[in-house]
Amino acid sequence: MFRICSFFLALVLAAPLWAGQPEIAGVPSVIDADTIDVAGQRIRLGGIDAPEMSETCLRGDGRPWSCGRWATDQARAMLDGQRLRCVDLGERTYGRVVGRCYLNGQDIAIDLIEAGAARPCLRYARAQGQEAIYTAAEARALRARAGIYGGPLNPVARFCRLPGEEQVASGCEIKGNVSANGQIYHLPGQRHYDSINMNKPGVRWFCSEEAAQAAGWRRAMR
Repeated sequence: MFRICSFFLALVLAAPLWAGQPEIAGVPSVIDADTIDVAGQRIRLGGIDAPEMSETCLRGDGRPWSCGRWATDQARAMLDGQRLRCVDLGERTYGRVVGRCYLNGQDIAIDLIEAGAARPCLRYARAQGQEAIYTAAEARALRARAGIYGGPLNPVARFCRLPGEEQVASGCEIKGNVSANGQIYHLPGQRHYDSINMNKPGVRWFCSEEAAQAAGWRRAMR
């Protein structure tokens, strides 16, 4: 009996990561570096966060660059014409499937982090059991100064912060919001400051007006 149980346990341990979970397979269409369409399903890659398409970053010498568009181009070059196998992790965000996708058995999130096109979203990477793997990939990207790791990192998205973490670094209280009027930052005390939801994608905290302006954002009129 023990031998039989051991045999079946070995089969379970040898099974692919997606075994027994809903699978979505096909050639992806890249929306941005953490969102893809596969077989008619829009998938938000779990445990990572990539720059928004309109987002700018700073290079090591302080010059701004379009890191969001670059990250998207990197993802497209990496995945163009490739067939992915994706696992539905059972979560949904803004109507998208939260999933983990594999190219030839390799989690593509690891490749995106190592390329500097995305960074770990620690709150969800930890909940999904990927924190150690993704932070190791980030360490490699930092050593290589790849992509967004080649200069000062933008503040991490608030929804990626671990529970109990300080939500705003000391002195970093300027809210950057994306609206129909573009990328606009709001100072404490301005008219719409308190109504801006900093838990949604695309928003950013800034420590100074100079940093906000260097990143391509403009001050709210009121």
